[in-house]
Amino acid sequence: GPLGFTDMDPEGMLVWGFDQLGTMPTIYNYAYYPEHIEALEGFEVDNKYVEFKIMVPDEVPEKYAKIAMMIEKRYNLHVRKLTKKEVFQGGMGQKIFDLINDTYKDLYGYSELSQKQIDQLIKSYLGFLDFNLITCIEDWTDGEHKLIGVGITMPSLAHALRKCHRGRLLPFGWFHVLRAIKQHKTNIVDLLLIGILPEYRAKGANALLFADLIPWYQKYGIEWGETQVELETNAGVQGQWGALTPVMH
Repeated sequence: GPLGFTDMDPEGMLVWGFDQLGTMPTIYNYAYYPEHIEALEGFEVDNKYVEFKIMVPDEVPEKYAKIAMMIEKRYNLHVRKLTKKEVFQGGMGQKIFDLINDTYKDLYGYSELSQKQIDQLIKSYLGFLDFNLITCIEDWTDGEHKLIGVGITMPSLAHALRKCHRGRLLPFGWFHVLRAIKQHKTNIVDLLLIGILPEYRAKGANALLFADLIPWYQKYGIEWGETQVELETNAGVQGQWGALTPVMH
């Protein structure tokens, strides 16, 4: 362990990359933690995660731009940007987490989010995000607007949280966090959740996500992004970072 109660909780133990900036969604620990576990009998590695730093290019890579244009025409897939009203009153918040359940259900350690958990995540999680940094992909075939993919990203809070006195938001820590979220006072973006339904992954639907999000990162002065943890064996996810000069760190 540790293993979270849900897949939205931080998991695992840092075993390499201690010199890198920690992120809010993942666990940071000192190097002697895994040494203690290794010294005990009866423990073995159950699974491994990796994390990548990916650079924001000056222009949308041609690979993503071409594929995005092609699949829009060939498969009738389209980008949709959301409003708070659609998320909280129009049912899109529910659709997003239903999609996450469908997308992540076969991943190691994932337990399906209950309705109560989904309601809580919509209320406490989606409410403070910048909706420009959230991209949905819909299938418009036969006149439907079926949600088939989503990318939820946010400005990194790592530097802002370090400025909070002893980790406290009060009395003034909230100011640094709010500046990072609303005024984008950071050069890092966290890629919190990216999910594409299995039957659309081979069609290149993720290219639509990157083609839409990269210009927003450029506008906000974002220089690089954190992928968050991915299973070491998940070659499909890691393969999508190729055009963004990924560095495993």
